[in-house]
Amino acid sequence: MILVSGGTGMLGAHLLYKLVNNGKSVRAIKRSTSNMGIVKRIFGYYHEDPERIFSKIEWVEADILDSESIYNVMQDIEYVYHAAATVSFDPREKESMIRNNTNGTQNMVNAALLSGVKKFCHVSSISALGEANNGDLITEESFRNPKGRFSGYSISKFLSELEVWRGITEGLNSIIVNPSIILGPGDWRSGSPSIFANIGKGLKFYTEGVTGYVDVLDVVDAMTALMEIDIKNERFIISAENLSFKDVFIKVADALEVKKPSIKANSFMLALAWRFERLRSTITGKSPLITKDSAYSANKKAIFSSEKLSEAINFRYTPVSECINRIAQSYKKEHGPF
Repeated sequence: MILVSGGTGMLGAHLLYKLVNNGKSVRAIKRSTSNMGIVKRIFGYYHEDPERIFSKIEWVEADILDSESIYNVMQDIEYVYHAAATVSFDPREKESMIRNNTNGTQNMVNAALLSGVKKFCHVSSISALGEANNGDLITEESFRNPKGRFSGYSISKFLSELEVWRGITEGLNSIIVNPSIILGPGDWRSGSPSIFANIGKGLKFYTEGVTGYVDVLDVVDAMTALMEIDIKNERFIISAENLSFKDVFIKVADALEVKKPSIKANSFMLALAWRFERLRSTITGKSPLITKDSAYSANKKAIFSSEKLSEAINFRYTPVSECINRIAQSYKKEHGPF
């Protein structure tokens, strides 16, 4: 039996689909407020009868912040995929996000140790990694300067990883994966799927920051492959290509057959934008569309190496253009033609 946390998110739902489609017995954690419709929609992108896939999952209501409920759902579990995490760049949510992501991982690790699971996969992020100087490649071993500039989300994922490493010292058999920006279909209002929605609606601006991108199907394939072989107590970057936001936005626009973003948002414009959004958020109480952290990330250039994963399991990535074209077809079926 396999346990998945975060199964109602974009990555988690794709992981559930693969596991069930491969005949695995799966238990998934959900909250009382979880949107199960998103999960079924994602299943529907790959199967003509999403309800049949959905019905094969043992859904259990639990909260990763409640250690007792997590211990209870982990009984009879052999393998754990911990993908649950809050993602936010809203400064008002920074402290709670750091606390919840760290404590939630702590509870998952403790329950896994007490329950004697065979292997534990923790989904981290490239944001938890260190940085490189002079444009060098960022690897799993890159130094993370404690005085560096990191977002609340980055801090939360770094501290969550420390909980996993602590569990490893206590006997946990674990792997950690650090995906770059994961591209896939899902809730078009949030996360990377919102890139397609915003460009489809006529987004005019782009930035020239650089980061890594990867197909959600590749992330799932890499995770399951690492769990099925005798590799433990290691971390792996999962990233297909390093591209600028401009390049990705243009690829998405071409795939959607809409006008390309044509106005470069420079540092000055981004600085004005996040300050305006902070004021608007203060007045309305709504989350800002851009924050100081996300503005900084938009022009940051970070290049990642996934050589370690490729050597460990001879992994081959889906080209980002191919991934974008597939996702665009799903988006157009629901929202096109433009």
